[in-house]
Amino acid sequence: MRKKMVAGNWKMHGNLSENEQLLTAIIPALNELRNSLLAVCVPFPYLSSVQHLLHNTNLGLGAQNVSQFEKGAYTGEVSVSMLSDFGCKYVIVGHSERRMLYSESSSVVADKYIAAQRGNLIPLLCVGETLEQREAGITQQVIQEQMKAVIDKAGVDSLGKAIIAYEPVWAIGTGKTASPQQAQDVHAFIRQGVSLQNSNVANDLTILYGGSVKASNASELFAMPDIDGGLIGGASLIADDFIAISRALNN
Repeated sequence: MRKKMVAGNWKMHGNLSENEQLLTAIIPALNELRNSLLAVCVPFPYLSSVQHLLHNTNLGLGAQNVSQFEKGAYTGEVSVSMLSDFGCKYVIVGHSERRMLYSESSSVVADKYIAAQRGNLIPLLCVGETLEQREAGITQQVIQEQMKAVIDKAGVDSLGKAIIAYEPVWAIGTGKTASPQQAQDVHAFIRQGVSLQNSNVANDLTILYGGSVKASNASELFAMPDIDGGLIGGASLIADDFIAISRALNN
């Protein structure tokens, strides 16, 4: 039986005071929710402080990126073992901002995915198309290539210990959102593609939607049969919104 999940991606936001204020508001409201996985993915400098704030709660801790290398002369990079030291359970790999702004190829994303699993972290693997690609009618081709890069290197069975997040790039931070049916269509395509290789893995695969999910549209999105929750950006920084989205998944 596949799990449902809401994960917040704080991106490059927050400070010690703001983070504590946000989590102090969120934690009591979400501790009652036991039917889904809940997590926040925070900037590297705040892993320690957030780890302490999340102690004995039902929110998991995640990071937003990780190096594909375990150690070495990689100035500015952070390894899986370092994340584990701070109690991380999840790590985002392949976010569209990493792919686009920092030129991370699908091959590099696959290496990071493998490194995360080797270190017993659960990768939140992001896939998605740009507006130009959607308008060109190649959404499925783009998604298939991004998934194939990981499956070719790690094997389809590895998806049994991973979470997929479909994030249409044109709907991230733009205020635009794929319609529930548009999102459902891509989620179903991802699941069907995995099913061709391993139906058991596909049936249990958690696939999140990550494109401007808000309190106002969460219930409609989460009602779709292949949408198992959300990877939440801006709304995860607003306590009431993140609480409402999380509750929408648990209704």
